[in-house]
Amino acid sequence: MSNFQETLLEGATALGLTLSVKQTEDFEVYKNILLEWNQKFNLTAITEENEVAVKHFIDSLAVLPHLPKMSGAKLLDVGTGAGFPGLPLKIMLPELEVCLLDSLQKRVGFLQEVIGRLELTGITGLHGRAEEKAHQAGMREKFFFVTARAVARLNVLLEYCLPFVKPGGFFIALKGAEVEAEVKEGEKALNVLSGRLYKIVNFDLPLNGGKRSLVLVEKAGNTPDKYPRKAGTPEKKPI
Repeated sequence: MSNFQETLLEGATALGLTLSVKQTEDFEVYKNILLEWNQKFNLTAITEENEVAVKHFIDSLAVLPHLPKMSGAKLLDVGTGAGFPGLPLKIMLPELEVCLLDSLQKRVGFLQEVIGRLELTGITGLHGRAEEKAHQAGMREKFFFVTARAVARLNVLLEYCLPFVKPGGFFIALKGAEVEAEVKEGEKALNVLSGRLYKIVNFDLPLNGGKRSLVLVEKAGNTPDKYPRKAGTPEKKPI
């Protein structure tokens, strides 16, 4: 077993998760493709193998113990980048239907390479901007789970992500240590977009990975049709 795999398993165990041999091997392949593609264009600043295990993979999997149970659920990962957290969640939950949305075609190409190499089904890489895709009939309010990691401040993220969440579903923001100010800042957006703060989870990432937070927002009703506003507006004029 490689040092990377040992680190991955140790981190998963600390979260109360069990990885099969196949899942562990899939993460190793994912890591290898990530580092290979990263030499051609920037996917991640984290390139040391054990750091990839902890700060990308384990960080993504930290969502799992807090996911409300829902069979046959669909998950959209907004601004997925190199696939975090959506792709690691798919590896752990093969039955989960996943869509990975990113605005850069090169990153979508990378995701499709990983999906193909791992022979994953029920997962797609999608090129586009959240501000536009959220107004499409096949995307708007169609997902039980929507995730976002390191994309924007919460008041902006809510406008990007809540329009995709079906009423009764959840938006999950993966954040750093201090989220209380962002949550306070996002209160108006929550009300306007029909979200309700479900819970905040503060935790230490295993293996000295640092402090992290999860913000879970429940979709309480339908988001008004005007949101999200056109590209650029949410950042310049947050709700």
